[in-house]
Amino acid sequence: MPENSPSETSRSRWLLVPLQALVAPLLAMPRVAKRALALLVDSSFCVLTIWLAYCFRLNEWTVLTGVQWLPVFVSLCMALPIFIVMGMYRAIFRYANLAAFITVLKAIAIYGLAFMAIFTALSVPGVPRTVGILQPFLLLIGIGLSRLGIRYWLGDAYQRILHKNMLAKVLIYGAGKAGRQLAAALTNSAELNVVGYLDDDPRLKGGVMGGLPIYDPSDLPELAETLGVHNVLLALPSASRQRRNEILEHIRKARVNVRTLPDLTALAQGRVTVSDIRELEIEDLLGREAVAPRQELLDKAMRNKVVMVTGAGGSIGGELCRQILRNAPSSLILLDQNEFALYNIDAELRKLAELYEHENLQIVPILCSVRDQDRMEHIIRSWRPQTLYHAAAYKHVPLVEHNAVEGIKNNVMGTLVAARAAQKYGVSNFVLISTDKAVRPTNVMGASKRLAEMVLQALAAESTTDRMRTNFSMVRFGNVLGSSGSVVPLFRQQIKEGGPVTLTHREITRYFMTISEASQLVIQAGAMGEGGDVFLLDMGEPVRIADLARKMVELSGLAVRDEDNPEGDIELSVTGLRPGEKLYEELLIGDNPETTEHPRIMKAREDFLFWPELLKKLNSLNAALDRNDMVAARMTLAELVSGYSSTGEVSDLAFTGAETNTAA
Repeated sequence: MPENSPSETSRSRWLLVPLQALVAPLLAMPRVAKRALALLVDSSFCVLTIWLAYCFRLNEWTVLTGVQWLPVFVSLCMALPIFIVMGMYRAIFRYANLAAFITVLKAIAIYGLAFMAIFTALSVPGVPRTVGILQPFLLLIGIGLSRLGIRYWLGDAYQRILHKNMLAKVLIYGAGKAGRQLAAALTNSAELNVVGYLDDDPRLKGGVMGGLPIYDPSDLPELAETLGVHNVLLALPSASRQRRNEILEHIRKARVNVRTLPDLTALAQGRVTVSDIRELEIEDLLGREAVAPRQELLDKAMRNKVVMVTGAGGSIGGELCRQILRNAPSSLILLDQNEFALYNIDAELRKLAELYEHENLQIVPILCSVRDQDRMEHIIRSWRPQTLYHAAAYKHVPLVEHNAVEGIKNNVMGTLVAARAAQKYGVSNFVLISTDKAVRPTNVMGASKRLAEMVLQALAAESTTDRMRTNFSMVRFGNVLGSSGSVVPLFRQQIKEGGPVTLTHREITRYFMTISEASQLVIQAGAMGEGGDVFLLDMGEPVRIADLARKMVELSGLAVRDEDNPEGDIELSVTGLRPGEKLYEELLIGDNPETTEHPRIMKAREDFLFWPELLKKLNSLNAALDRNDMVAARMTLAELVSGYSSTGEVSDLAFTGAETNTAA
């Protein structure tokens, strides 16, 4: 068994519990009582050592009778006053040092000389002379060892108790196997002190397991106050998302920080450290069950195929690559214009390939802008990908709003270049990652993504008679929890910094999904696409951002500061809607969603311009972008994209800067 295995740690905990149960009352005794106890112990040593001296002298176990009790009386009358005068009971035994032991040596030396003078030098009839010599030495050994033992036992125990009291106290929610393993792994933690379990099982409530009490979860608010608990660790790896959400809703009332269980494999091997315990899973903030993927669709899109991902270094692109790698493609082409992002995802994927034992998998990192037509064509011609996932885009609404020219060039023209190159060299499936902001957009980012969808719809319609046609499809989803720029990491950072947590509007709502959900949806949609399809996920009800922020604050063990609670910890500050931002998002332009073979994926066929007409408009748009004519570019965008309005000031920072300098 490993040296620090959970079972061995549990045994050591069982051994420590009785000792700690004795130590705590001793340390809590008043000083006078402790000195009285020390006097009683030393008195016992005086009696014991007299008896042992007789036994050694007579070479047999004996019972004291008659005059043999005289040395006992003399020893008590002489030793205790000398010990008191020498200050042996002023020292704190658990901190006894060399000076204290020298004091003991001096006191017993004085006592021994007097005791030997009476019973060895002068002699008492009926008392052997050797008793006067043996007893002081035995008393020195007894008292000396007692002081050493007390220093070791009480001193170390006191330090352990003191240290434990200084650690963050935690309760483990779940007294099952995972909870017990976690408690054992944290026994010697330098940061956390497990003080008990919480469990819903009525058979366990009120019991003790491994020396730790099991509490009723309904008592958590009171326990947090009485025990000083500020952290709860969820050890419920098999609980459904609905059950976890119910538990989290209950825990929110207790003002404790909630964290979740580390990897069960690490637990089983006894390798868990505090750093392995994670922040609450993003999925727990979603409030719904994650959409389960269909493996046959994943396999159809990727297994044993050459797959390319543009924007591979981004949040969605990177997760796409991880999901693709798990399903064993023959080659994975990573394309990104950001060198550092590309380096990171390449290194990560190579480690994953080793982990999954994909020895023959080729991982190919390529630096390239999707707007570079010649290079895109060269790459696709060289590697001949069968499936291309187009995740390269500028997606941050305020940033694209203030850099509109570059946003349109990248999101629209970049998509056009990639799609035409894929079409030219026979890529079977081309899947665009789109957004719910493309529906009746109020910002340049959303309008540019809708126009990118229209490009693929037009190309799909144009190539219906082509036997080697590329199957173009689009996947539209809401906000991705945990992606770069999303509210969850932003709110977490603001909470760590003490607030405020910033909201653009108290009534703003958004659809949310996890990165893995989004990536799996993209892959499955590519497998189901028939050409020109817009796929979207049944994402349940939209989430109110203010509620999400409040939930994150409360599950961090803090309280929201507002009119109802002016003494709270974190304020929710409203900053106002940003340029182009909507109060709510939609997933459909029309009202005609169709079902697919996946129960949680829908399909929409939405209006678009056919390729000849669209191409003229794109050429006009591109010309306006090339001359940095943002007014003309926005007007063209408004003509093309239903629901987008070009009213309001031009906000492209490069454009407004040029205008200012010209006016000056």
